[in-house]
Amino acid sequence: MEWLLRAACVGEDPELFFPVGTTGPALDDVAAAKRVCARCPVRRECLNWALGSGQTAGVWGGMGEEERTDLLRRAGSADAARHEAFAGTKR
Repeated sequence: MEWLLRAACVGEDPELFFPVGTTGPALDDVAAAKRVCARCPVRRECLNWALGSGQTAGVWGGMGEEERTDLLRRAGSADAARHEAFAGTKR
């Protein structure tokens, strides 16, 4: 996971990406984590890793837990989910 060394989240508080709860401050943390992900040069690699390794908690590659679960359910597999997540985007 050498891509992790180039991630925008390096140096950020890890708790930001793993909020406790689904309301109030937790939603603020998710939004803040996604803002970090939005400027990350390895967002694609991060999301690919999360989908492929079955990460069920936290914000990875700009997607929260429910978003990844929904994407996997729609796509049917991690490979299809990775393709769908970045369809129409440039690397």
